[in-house]
Amino acid sequence: MKAVGGMALAVLLAGCGGSGTADNAAVVNQTAEAELVPAPVAPPPATPLPAGEGIPGVSAPPPTGTPAPYAVSEPGADVAAQVLRDYFAAIADRRYADAWKLWGGQGQASGMTQAAFAASFARYADYRAAIGAPGRIDTGAGQRYVQIPVRVTGKLRDGTPVSLAGPVTLHRTGDIDGATAEQRAWRISDSGLKPRPASEPIVPQ
Repeated sequence: MKAVGGMALAVLLAGCGGSGTADNAAVVNQTAEAELVPAPVAPPPATPLPAGEGIPGVSAPPPTGTPAPYAVSEPGADVAAQVLRDYFAAIADRRYADAWKLWGGQGQASGMTQAAFAASFARYADYRAAIGAPGRIDTGAGQRYVQIPVRVTGKLRDGTPVSLAGPVTLHRTGDIDGATAEQRAWRISDSGLKPRPASEPIVPQ
């Protein structure tokens, strides 16, 4: 009986065919592998940000606030030129004390006392200045310098015509700790005005 049963089982398996058994195993394996792969997870819905808000550097626009204090520009050459215009206007109006104080050190950089400064202009019947374009500002060790070409025309009290030309140098201390408001202001530090032919043009430095 056992032999007959074994033969019958063998015939039954043969009738089913070996390839069918392999196919069934492949289907089972594919099904098992499919079950091991996680299903894709849908991303959560985006939450809109209120207007004007976001993550800095990621979703928010760049800041547009007031620049830092160090970004504020120092007085430039245009301010120095205005100081020089004020200086020569004061001389033309015979306000010599006002002109003297526009030299550095409250007038001391002129090398003259206030009285001597005023007396040096007493011989002029007319004194007018034309100012050229300022040169480049030189910087170093917290100091600022700029030269501005000037031509002066006028006449002495005896009628003698006067023509002077040359660079005038202005100086200021940079915006550094400990500097006073006067030191940070443009002031005259040197004058290269010398007699020149009246026809000689102003040449920017």
